Amino acid sequence: MSSFAAMPAKLYKSRVTIAVIAASILLLSGCKKPTVSDISITTLQAYFETNILNRNFVVDLAKDGTTDLTGNYSGYTFLLTKTTSYYEGPMTGTKGGMVYTGTWSSNEDYSKLVIILNSPSVPDEFIFLNRNWRFTKKDLPVMQLAPWGTTDPKVLHMRRL
Repeated sequence: MSSFAAMPAKLYKSRVTIAVIAASILLLSGCKKPTVSDISITTLQAYFETNILNRNFVVDLAKDGTTDLTGNYSGYTFLLTKTTSYYEGPMTGTKGGMVYTGTWSSNEDYSKLVIILNSPSVPDEFIFLNRNWRFTKKDLPVMQLAPWGTTDPKVLHMRRL
């Protein structure tokens, strides 16, 4: 009988433990929580939309190995336009009233930027821009890019205006 009589006292003493267990059960059985990847994608989309899409950029640095091509882009303004998709859309390059059109696209984690400027017949300097790029640094206002999937010594820095 004495151990049965002591049972309420033992339960009373372990009330904190019981409260923690009960709270844990309630939290774990609650509504669906967003996953880390859901949060990351939403954050990346917001960052990309706020800082890159619908913003004008100029080329600050363009190097093909040891050859500096930056001067070829003097006077050009580039714009990646947002549509309903966060991963692709139209792109323009403008200089002196002449507008060159094309597209941009990115992958789901925004580590890749594909630039294709192709209409109307584009100047030769766009051959360097038209490729798959990877972000080496997104320290805006400057996007620092290098070729995707290769160690080609090419560098492209585009500064947001």
